[in-house]
Amino acid sequence: MTAIVLVHGLWADGSAWSETITELRALGHEPVAAQLPLESMDGDVAAVRRTLSTVDGPVLLVGWSYGGAVITNAAIGQDHVKALAYIAAFAPDEGETVRDIAHRHPGSTLPEHFKVTDDGHSYIDRPAYGKVVAADATAERTALAAAVQKFPRLGIDSAPSGIPAWREVPSHYLIATQDLVLPAVTQRELVDRMGAQATEWNTGHGPMYARPKDLATYLHTLAKGL
Repeated sequence: MTAIVLVHGLWADGSAWSETITELRALGHEPVAAQLPLESMDGDVAAVRRTLSTVDGPVLLVGWSYGGAVITNAAIGQDHVKALAYIAAFAPDEGETVRDIAHRHPGSTLPEHFKVTDDGHSYIDRPAYGKVVAADATAERTALAAAVQKFPRLGIDSAPSGIPAWREVPSHYLIATQDLVLPAVTQRELVDRMGAQATEWNTGHGPMYARPKDLATYLHTLAKGL
C-alpha cells in the first residue's frame, strides 16, 4: 500500500494531523507525520527526508501551508515519492520564498495576530489562533492546536526555494476557499503555475482541524491512484 507522509506548517507540529491519521488508519493506511524543527528551511527539508527514509514506497508526500514549501524541496531526488499533495500550501518556484508568495495578494489576517518572542521566534496569539487558522473547526480543537503550536524562527519564510519537485512529480492541490492565511486567489495562481490537479473546499486554512475525515478520504483517494 502507498505510504502517506504528512508535513505540518508553521505554528503547528505533527499533532495537527492526529484526527486525519486516525481516519487514514481506519482506511487501512499507516501514515507517518514528520516533525519539523522550524529553525531553518534546510533543517526542515532534512527532517522530511529523514522521515522518508523510514518508509517503503511508493509515497504520497503531503504538505500543509509552509509544509508545502518543505515538500517542494524535500522530494527532490526521492524516487519513491510518486505524488505530492498540497493542502492550502505554499508551492514556491526556484529562487522564490514563502514570504514572496504570502505577499502576493491581500486578505491574510495573520499579521494582526503575529507575535514575536524576545529570542527571535514567532507565534500566533493563542485566543485568535482558531479564527485565523480554522474558523470552521471547533473551538476545543483549535484551542488545543494553539496550546501546542511550535515557535518558528523569524526569517524562516525568507529562504529561497531550490528546484521545485512539482515540476517532475505529479501534484495535487486542495484549495481552501475561506483561507485567512493564504488567500484562495494565491492558491489558484499556484495551481495554474504548477499544473496541479485541483480540488476546492469551502473551508479555512486548516482542514485537518475542521474536516479530518474528509481530508483522510481525499488523501486515500490520491494514494489509491499510485
